[in-house]
Amino acid sequence: MLQADRVDVTTERKADHLRINIEQDVAAKGVTSGFERWRFVHCALPEIDLEDVECAASFLGRALRAPLLISCMTGGTQEAQRINRRLARVAQRCGLAMGVGSGRVLLEHPELLATFDVRDEIPDVPLLANIGAVQLNRGYGAQECARLVESLRADALVLHLNALQEAVQVEGDTCFSGLLQQIARLCNDLETPVIVKEVGWGIAPDVVTQLLRAGAAAVDLAGAGGTSWSEVEAERLQEPARTRVARAFAGWGIPSAECIVAARRAEPDAYLIASGGVRDGIDVAKAIALGADLVGIAGAFLRRAAESEERAEELAWELTTTIRIAMFCIGARSVAELKATPRLRSCHPGRSGAESRDRL
Repeated sequence: MLQADRVDVTTERKADHLRINIEQDVAAKGVTSGFERWRFVHCALPEIDLEDVECAASFLGRALRAPLLISCMTGGTQEAQRINRRLARVAQRCGLAMGVGSGRVLLEHPELLATFDVRDEIPDVPLLANIGAVQLNRGYGAQECARLVESLRADALVLHLNALQEAVQVEGDTCFSGLLQQIARLCNDLETPVIVKEVGWGIAPDVVTQLLRAGAAAVDLAGAGGTSWSEVEAERLQEPARTRVARAFAGWGIPSAECIVAARRAEPDAYLIASGGVRDGIDVAKAIALGADLVGIAGAFLRRAAESEERAEELAWELTTTIRIAMFCIGARSVAELKATPRLRSCHPGRSGAESRDRL
């Protein structure tokens, strides 16, 4: 295939992904995030003032006004450029971290830089570059990854793990053998911090441990319950049999809340990012209370930004305001106090509603 043909195929796929995520119902079916199984115990007498509640956090040495990440989503098309710049302006004004979509196409076609490059809009908060981890098995290494990070002036590189998506995608790359060793080599050779994330099916605690030992600075657990990329790919498939195979995985994955609890137990000192099926600020607060350090949201921001920059900023305000009110109503003045709160209880079916997270 000619070089021009390859970029056409890649940008067409990116355009498909963007359109499908905005227009179609590609949420997981038959599995939830698990946040609904947890409930804060309301404190009628919090003994603090709402104005004293502060949900500030830090990430990669930069200050955030809330422990929120606009997760890696898109790039490579003109529509992606418009959305990325809207989201970057929102991230800057609201003090949130932000990631851009997979940059492999940018490495192959530098002329697409404008569709990814938002650093001029987001000078003060963390910006994440992103590439598929499987590309490390296809000749990409520290040199190429450093070039991607430098071109975007990013604070860290995200390696995304998407084995299931690649498996159901006609043009997918399923060469995952020996990938942990490649990740370890990159973490050792790249000066920029490396974050490893799933794309929506979760990372089990043993794999979290493997990634941290390989040198990952943080792990984004990206559990099930939100966008299902097998559902996204099902919308692209033309053959009924392939579509049915992809649809069979609509309920696949480890629920987000379960990922957080298990990962924090396995790695008490790790920097953990939670994402996947985070619906509102209360889910964000639950994720932090369960053990996450930062919480990522993708689909909701994408759909709002497709409407307008104002709608995306409204979502950021809604999330931050809800987090602060939830903290106020359990007597937590800070994110540190939220993380340590005893006022989160499991309401899992078959368990006592008074059972604490420590006895899950």
